[in-house]
Amino acid sequence: MPDANARTSPPRPVLLVVDVGDGGRVDPAFEGRLQKLTAGVIAAADAVGFAVDRVPAAQTSVDEMVRRLDAADAAIVTGGEDVDPSFYGGRADEPHLGQTFPDADRSQIAVVQRAVETRVPLVGICRGMQLVNVALGGDLVQHLHGGGHSNAADPADSMIDHRVDLDADSVLARVLGATELEVRSSHHQAVNRPGEGLRVVAHAADGTIEAIEHEDAPLWCVQWHPEEAGSRGTVLADLLEAAMAARRRR
Repeated sequence: MPDANARTSPPRPVLLVVDVGDGGRVDPAFEGRLQKLTAGVIAAADAVGFAVDRVPAAQTSVDEMVRRLDAADAAIVTGGEDVDPSFYGGRADEPHLGQTFPDADRSQIAVVQRAVETRVPLVGICRGMQLVNVALGGDLVQHLHGGGHSNAADPADSMIDHRVDLDADSVLARVLGATELEVRSSHHQAVNRPGEGLRVVAHAADGTIEAIEHEDAPLWCVQWHPEEAGSRGTVLADLLEAAMAARRRR
């Protein structure tokens, strides 16, 4: 018979992990790489102490997405395909435009806007950072020329290592405990004009924007992939710890 006086552990806080979607991709190998990256996010979240509610945005309505955010303690928007240019006034005929998932964009934009409104801690990774910027009224560089942020010649591993410099007075530099980082990236688009309330806090050597944070909401985004297996340091754990701490202050 159970001991009525025995203490039960409190439920773990919930991290909403928002992916682009399940299936529908023209490149199955890319989907496999994204699944591995999401697995890295989930493992890091578990290690920090979160329970994970993973949701595919392309298969989830805006109303359901907002409901699940409202039930969560923090959220993370992961990487994936290009944000559809119709959401930020970009060119639909951009020759380097990849596959897009407008339904996913719509649901994820609702998550970002709701998170800022309700001060739910939010982390964005790669495409997640670009989506956050678009959700708050910013726009994107539709294609980075020069190849310094992805290895398009290797379909099996498109990651590239490079340095990022963070503003010393940024919240993100304090969270990560550094103003210089060696990171792994794989992207051909980037933040251009920052959205409302967003501050640019990191750059690559070529001037590409590498991180943004919100002026007063608990929101931090990085353009690189701290969840990738070859990444150095503790960036993802640090971001999730910051989200956990911000959740306690709500």
